[in-house]
Amino acid sequence: MKFAAIDIGSNAIRLLLMNVFESDEGPVYRKDALYRVALRLGEESFLDKKISPKKSAKFVDTMKAFRILMDVHDVKHFKACATAAMREAENGHELIERVKEEAEIDIEIVTGKEEAEIIYGNNIVEYLNPEKNYLYIDVGGGSTELSLFHKKRLIDSCSFPIGTLKILNNQVEDAHWEEMNNWISPFLKKHKNISGIGSGGNINKLYKLYGDTKNGFIRKEELMCALEDLTGSTFYERIKSMGLRPDRADVIIPAVEIFLQLSDWANIKLVYVPKFGVSDGLIHLVYQEYKNGQKAMK
Repeated sequence: MKFAAIDIGSNAIRLLLMNVFESDEGPVYRKDALYRVALRLGEESFLDKKISPKKSAKFVDTMKAFRILMDVHDVKHFKACATAAMREAENGHELIERVKEEAEIDIEIVTGKEEAEIIYGNNIVEYLNPEKNYLYIDVGGGSTELSLFHKKRLIDSCSFPIGTLKILNNQVEDAHWEEMNNWISPFLKKHKNISGIGSGGNINKLYKLYGDTKNGFIRKEELMCALEDLTGSTFYERIKSMGLRPDRADVIIPAVEIFLQLSDWANIKLVYVPKFGVSDGLIHLVYQEYKNGQKAMK
């Protein structure tokens, strides 16, 4: 069976198509295709608090194209969720109604807390060492979601308005960083030897370029080296020499800055990169909804 998830982020919109095979040990997930459109809804949403008619039209067209692709792939069930950019756009709900009418896709605007819970739905506990403590870090264009784990148990999660596009547009204040630090501090006083788990397109790219892909992590020293290389090169050099997409070549710098700041606070030496995110978490929810008898795709 094939299922789909649409992740409407601040920098890009993704359609993930996943085959799910049922076995005696439980469902087996295998990615079929991933479509990505870099609309950067957050550029307008964060600055103007509104998505322009031109970008709105492109967004609706993207949703129409995704609907066609899901039909062609015979998708059984799907979910579409929007995060920070749509949350902060004054015309976000109006745009969602338009997509529902023209593309027949229901979009749910999720809170930062819900976004963290969706990511947790990836069953990441299976990847954790019970003897270690973890800080799960998901960096997006408009927000960063953090989750704390101790002995494979989720202690707490929280969302902060610190994102790559917001940093580029000077919209992150010192108070936001202080809020994040204050939230982490009690956990750090109780627990030591914390490892990071990184999620999002930027850390995945950093991991491919600088990380230990054999063992599945990137070291703090390698993140520092990445920041030096990135800030020491021009936008076009990052595209040409490092193979970055234009929509990645600028936001990757504030992304590595966020990871390094959290690594400093939590004394994190290794960040594991299992390469899953909101889309993958949505697929797990979609499959469970389908198994629980909720309506399949019309």
